Amino acid sequence: MNTNPTEDWEQTMFIRWFRTEYPRVRIFSIPNGGKRNIVTATRLKATGATAGVPDLYVPEWNVWVEMKRRTGGVLSPAQKDWIEYLKSIDHTVIVGKGWQDAMLQILKL
Repeated sequence: MNTNPTEDWEQTMFIRWFRTEYPRVRIFSIPNGGKRNIVTATRLKATGATAGVPDLYVPEWNVWVEMKRRTGGVLSPAQKDWIEYLKSIDHTVIVGKGWQDAMLQILKL
């Protein structure tokens, strides 16, 4: 097994765990990242896609989750700005270094 899986893999594993552990609590992704052609990227930006918004949101708990790889994943300046903003308006934001780290942080809430 890869000792440093992709961020997508980590997020998938976290979502599987979360939806098993909390089947009645809604969680959804914010698909702001990824490679897109210029037409799609322009349309998404015009309709509200915003760089730096955390990857996942749990509305019932007012919790945002930014997923990173276990090692090597770093927050961009836009992500840091969003996290600072969300915390300033009393939202909870966790940065998970892999799905298990995100899981442990959720369990501590």
